[in-house]
Amino acid sequence: MRLIAACGLKREARIIARACPDAVTVIGGGVAAQLETRLELAVEGFAGVILSCGIAGALSPELKPGDVVIDGDERIVERLRRAIPDAVRGRIVGGDAILASAAAKRALRDATGGAAVDMESHIAARVAGRRGLAFGAVRAISDGAEDDLPPAALVGMRPDGGMALGAVLASLARDPRQLPALIRTGRQADRAFAGLKAAMEAVSRIID
Repeated sequence: MRLIAACGLKREARIIARACPDAVTVIGGGVAAQLETRLELAVEGFAGVILSCGIAGALSPELKPGDVVIDGDERIVERLRRAIPDAVRGRIVGGDAILASAAAKRALRDATGGAAVDMESHIAARVAGRRGLAFGAVRAISDGAEDDLPPAALVGMRPDGGMALGAVLASLARDPRQLPALIRTGRQADRAFAGLKAAMEAVSRIID
C-alpha cells in the first residue's frame, strides 16, 4: 500500500515520516486551498492510497484523548482495522476551521452523525475521489466532545504547519485566566500524538 499522507502539522508529519519513511507527506497548515493544491501536485502519476493522518477533535462523547478513529473506503478501512484493532470506526467530518466549543461540536454531530472532526480528511477524500484513488483516514483524538478550547489553542498553527508560539503567548498575555485550559489542552494533545504514533507504526506494517 503506497501512501500519500495528508496532515496539518509538522509534528504530525514527523510522526508519519518516522513510522512510514517511504510515504509522501503533504502538510496543509490549516489552509484548505493550500492542502488541496499540494495534494493535487503530489498525486500526479501516483497509484496508491491517500491517507489522512493526524489529530482530531471528538464529536462523540464516547471518544477520549488518545483514542484512534478510522474512516474511508471499505477496503482501506478493513486493512486499517486489522492493523489497529483497538481503533474506532466512525465518520470523520471535515471543517475549514477548528471547532472551539462543546456546543459547536454537538451541533455538528447532530447534523452529520460524525464521530470526529478535523481540517484535512474532507480535502484528502475529495482529491482521492477526483483522481480515482483509494482513501482512508487515521485520526487520534485530542480534545473531547465536551471540551471548550481556549483562545490560545486556536492561534497555535502557522500556515507551514509549525507552532505559532508568539501568537499563543500573546493570547495568554491578554487573558492569563485561560492558562489552566491551555495546560489541559496540551496534555490532551500529547496523548493524541502518542496515539497517532502507535497507530502509524501499526500502519507501517501493512504497507506493501
